Amino acid sequence: MKWQMAGILSVALVAFGAIGAQAQVPQQAPAATQAASSAPPSHVAVVDVGYIFKNHNRFKVAMDKMKDEVMAAENTLKTERDRITGMMEQIKSYGVGTPDYKKLEAEIAKAQGDFNVTAQLQKKDFMDREAKVYLQVYTEVEKAVEAFARQHGIAIVHRVDGDPIDGSDRNQILRGITKPIVYLEPGIDITGDVLKMLNASPVAAGTPAAQPRTR
Repeated sequence: MKWQMAGILSVALVAFGAIGAQAQVPQQAPAATQAASSAPPSHVAVVDVGYIFKNHNRFKVAMDKMKDEVMAAENTLKTERDRITGMMEQIKSYGVGTPDYKKLEAEIAKAQGDFNVTAQLQKKDFMDREAKVYLQVYTEVEKAVEAFARQHGIAIVHRVDGDPIDGSDRNQILRGITKPIVYLEPGIDITGDVLKMLNASPVAAGTPAAQPRTR
């Protein structure tokens, strides 16, 4: 038993020695890495992606622009819908089966068909464009997180949801109690740092530069 315990302790000491050697910062480490040594030592961090999307300047600009385009498209569709409604009211004044009735009936059918096709195509177009904006911004977030993690020696970054839970909403309660992370030290949350990186650099071409924001 004694020699078994001694062997285990020897292996443990070797392992701790190896970890300590890996944790040492080389003398020629870059200035950014040396500056990061003042941060709480940790190889694990968390980031609130939802918070970043809500406060990502270029994402908000893109979404606001798309929202205006959706409103304009809806107004155009409303005008056409009102025109069709007017024709449907007009046809009531014609006798069923008369030439005028049949002519207007055909016009209404064509207008309704064109309206439905246009509405579906516009909806698909906006959904595709929205998905591309989300993908573009999420790709930026991934790259920013990777850059920050490499610079500060972080081995893994977990995703967290920092939104408060509404106790009157059953779905939010269930979402809250199934969170994978129950507790975390505030010092390992890199959301604010990542958001500053994203807002300070106009990554996407044709989008205005945004001023950094603090978390």
